[in-house]
Amino acid sequence: MAFLSKDLGVLAYANGFTLWHYTTPDAHTSVRVTGYFNAASHMLRLGDMIMANTGTGGTPVAGILLVNANSGGTVDVSDLTQVGAVDSD
Repeated sequence: MAFLSKDLGVLAYANGFTLWHYTTPDAHTSVRVTGYFNAASHMLRLGDMIMANTGTGGTPVAGILLVNANSGGTVDVSDLTQVGAVDSD
């Protein structure tokens, strides 16, 4: 699949920083590649963080992405820092 702007929303904004939420059936390995968020380049700023729920159609992975580059309409995010990876009942 591809980035869908309807699935990107603001959770919080302060002092020029935005905390976003994004949900997608795409795997986290697809979401973290340079260019995935290009359609949102006009909204995303360097240093913004995206709470991401990926793989929602199969194997879910949740984590945090950092917008580490946004220049000329090309957005790059860091690799996903996974949260909730261990569940030791």
